[in-house]
Amino acid sequence: MRVDLDIIEAFVPEQSRVLDLGCGDGRLLENLINNKNASGVGVEIDLHKFTSCLAKGISVIDQNLDDGLGNFTDQSFDVVIMSQTLQALNRPDEVLDEMLRVGREGIVAFPNFGHWRPRLHLVTKGRMPVSELMPYEWYDTPNIHFCTVKDFEVLCEEKGIKILHKELTDGVNRLQGFSSKLPNLFASTAIYHLSK
Repeated sequence: MRVDLDIIEAFVPEQSRVLDLGCGDGRLLENLINNKNASGVGVEIDLHKFTSCLAKGISVIDQNLDDGLGNFTDQSFDVVIMSQTLQALNRPDEVLDEMLRVGREGIVAFPNFGHWRPRLHLVTKGRMPVSELMPYEWYDTPNIHFCTVKDFEVLCEEKGIKILHKELTDGVNRLQGFSSKLPNLFASTAIYHLSK
């Protein structure tokens, strides 16, 4: 499993009611159900991924997150997760508000577009980078809002969102030592545990 998914799982308390926004193939939700005795629902718009969830027995709703979460009542979940989805939303700021309305806590994981590799690629090649984490060309990418660690923390501050925990990874390991002092430069993935 990806290190960011391990970190997210560690942030989720036992027996939590979980809503996974942009749940993909349901792998994270399946692990939370099996390893944390959680109950959960996923939200996914991609038909292939939606079908994968159903095949795993995961409860999933076909819904566009940009339309809001009006079908969920306030505080109806213990934890709302949004992993590798924030950057693909039209209004990530509004979805962030909604996730913290329907959940007591939120967990957000996203690729850090301030990482040194994309910066170096742009400087040396003059083209948008393509990598394992971001395997798309500029014209077919689902990523429409490029966010850095610093951008996200400023947004949280502006919205009065508390950062309970944060973990930054290089894609394989948690940042440690010197690299942890410059997270915007060395983190390829950022994981935040949040509350209002």
